[in-house]
Amino acid sequence: MSLQRTLTRSLVMVRTWPVVIDMGVGLCALALFMAIVHLAAYWMGTAVPVSHVTENARSLPVYAFYSVMRIGIAYVLSLVFAIAYGYIAARNARAEAWMIAVLDILQSIPVLSFLPPVLLAMIALVPHRQLGIELGVILLIFTGQVWNLAFSFYSSMKAIPREMLEASRIYRYSGWQRFWQLEMPYAAIGLVWNSIISVANGWFALMACEMFQLKNRNFELPGLGSYIQNATYDGDMRALVSGIATIVLIVVATDQLIWRPLIAWSEKFKFEQVEAADHVSSPILALLQRSRLLGTLTGRLWTRIEEPVYRRLSRSRETRVVQPIDTDGDRRRPSILYWFAGITFALVITWGAVQCALMLRQVSWAELRMLFTGAAATFLRVNASLLLSALWTVPVGVAIGFSPKLARVVQPVAQVLASVPATAFFPILLIGLLKIGGGLGIGSIALMLLGTQWYILFNVIAGAMSIPSDLKEAASLYKFTSWQRWTTLILPGIFPYLITGMVTASGGAWNASVFAEYANVQNRTIQTNGLGAQIDTATADGNFPILLLATILVALMVVTMNRLVWRRLYRLSETRYKLEG
Repeated sequence: MSLQRTLTRSLVMVRTWPVVIDMGVGLCALALFMAIVHLAAYWMGTAVPVSHVTENARSLPVYAFYSVMRIGIAYVLSLVFAIAYGYIAARNARAEAWMIAVLDILQSIPVLSFLPPVLLAMIALVPHRQLGIELGVILLIFTGQVWNLAFSFYSSMKAIPREMLEASRIYRYSGWQRFWQLEMPYAAIGLVWNSIISVANGWFALMACEMFQLKNRNFELPGLGSYIQNATYDGDMRALVSGIATIVLIVVATDQLIWRPLIAWSEKFKFEQVEAADHVSSPILALLQRSRLLGTLTGRLWTRIEEPVYRRLSRSRETRVVQPIDTDGDRRRPSILYWFAGITFALVITWGAVQCALMLRQVSWAELRMLFTGAAATFLRVNASLLLSALWTVPVGVAIGFSPKLARVVQPVAQVLASVPATAFFPILLIGLLKIGGGLGIGSIALMLLGTQWYILFNVIAGAMSIPSDLKEAASLYKFTSWQRWTTLILPGIFPYLITGMVTASGGAWNASVFAEYANVQNRTIQTNGLGAQIDTATADGNFPILLLATILVALMVVTMNRLVWRRLYRLSETRYKLEG
C-alpha cells in the first residue's frame, strides 16, 4: 500500500512540476514585458539630467531596477558586437591586424575618456528626451563590458583545432553551419566566464556613469551608482551599506539564476575525447529543461525555422568544391568597396588627427611634464597590480577548474565577489584609509587589484576547465610530478586563456586608476599623482586638451605593451600551445 502511495505521489509530481515551471516561465516573461513598457515610458519622457536621488532605503528597489536594465541592455549590445567583431577579425586576414590594434587602443581607454563625446553625441541625437541621456549612459557601460568579450571570442576562434576546421571543410559546412556547430560551441565556455566579468565591469562603469559632472553641467540619474556615490560623499555609512547589500543581493540572484545555469549548460561544449567524471550542476537549469513551454519553443518552433534553412544550404553545398585551409590568409585582390572603405577611413583619421593636433597646442609645458610624471606613476601601479593578481589567481583558478568538489564550494563565492563591482568596495577602503591617516599612494594599488584580479582568475578557471579529461587522466596514469603537470599540461593548457585575462586585466587596471587615484569621500577630495586623477579632474572641469592628451598617453602605453609583450605571447599561444590532435 505504501509503495502504491509513493508511486502515485511521484506520478502526480511528474505531471504537476512541468505545469508549475511553465507558469513560472510565463510570469517571468510577463514581468519582463511590463518592465520594458515601464522603462520605455520613462525614457520617452522629458529629459531630466539631474534627478533627486534620496538616500532612503525604500527607494532602493526602483534604483536597482533602473541600474539592472541599463547593465542588461549594455551587455546584450556588448555580446552581439563582440561576436561580430571577433569573427571578422579572426576570419579576415587583411583586416585582422588593424582590428586587433583598434581593440587594443579602445580597451585601454578609461570610461571617463569616452564620457564627453558619447554623452554629448547622444543628447544631440535625441534632444529633449530622457532617451538621449540613457543611451549615452548605456553606451558608456558598453565600453566597460565589450572588450574582454571581443578578445575572448577572437582568441577562441584562433584556437580552434585545425582538424576540426578541416572536417567542416570536408563535410562542406556553410559559413552559417560552421558558426553555429563549431565556432560558437568552441567559444561558449570562454564567453560565459568572460560574461561574468563583463557584467561586473558594467557595475564598475555604472558608478561613474549615473552621477558625474561634465564641464559646468551636472548629471545625476536614478540608480544604485548615484545612490552609493551620494552616500559616500555625505559619509552616510548606513545608506552606503544598504546600497552595497542591494548590489550583493542582485549579484547572488544573478549568479544562481543566470551564471550557474549557463556554466552547467556550457559544459557540453567541452572539447574532449572521454567523458568527464564530474559535471557542474544547476537546479535552475534542471527545472528549465523540464519546462514544456520552453521545450516547445526551442524544439518544434525552432525546428520549423531551422529545417528550411538547412535544406537550402544542403542544396547549395552539393556543387561547392572543398578547398584546403589556406594558412597564408586570403590572397584575393582587394575589391573596389574595400579600397573605398580604406580611403574613407584614412580621410576621417586624417581630419581627426588635425583636429587633435590643434587642440593639443593648448597644453602648456608644465601640464605636459605633470602628465608624463603621472603616466609613469600609474604605469608602475598598473603593472604591480597585474603581478600581484597573477600570483594568487593562477594557482587558485587551476585548483577550481581541476576540482569539481572544490569548485562547488569556492566557485559561487568567487563569482559573487567578482560580480560585485570594485567601485562598491572603494568607498569603504577609502574611508578606512582616511581613518588611519593614509593616502592613495600605496592604497591605489589595492584599489586597482579589486578591478583586475577577477579577469585573470576567471580566464584561468575557463582554461583549466577546457583542458580535456583524457589529458588529465594520462597525466595521472603516467604519474607526473607536480612540476611535470604544471609545465607539460596545466600551463600550456591555460596559456591562451591566461594571456587573454592579462590583456583585459591591464585594461581594467587602467580603468580602475580613474577611481583609485581620485575620490570624494566625506566632503573631502583625496588624490595621488597619476593619469587616472588627471583624467578625472579634466573631465569634471571640461578641460578637453588635458583629457585628450592623457587618453592618448594611456593608449600609447597599453598598445606598446601589447605589441612588445602580449601580442607575441598571443602568437605563441596560437602556434605552440594550440590544442590539436
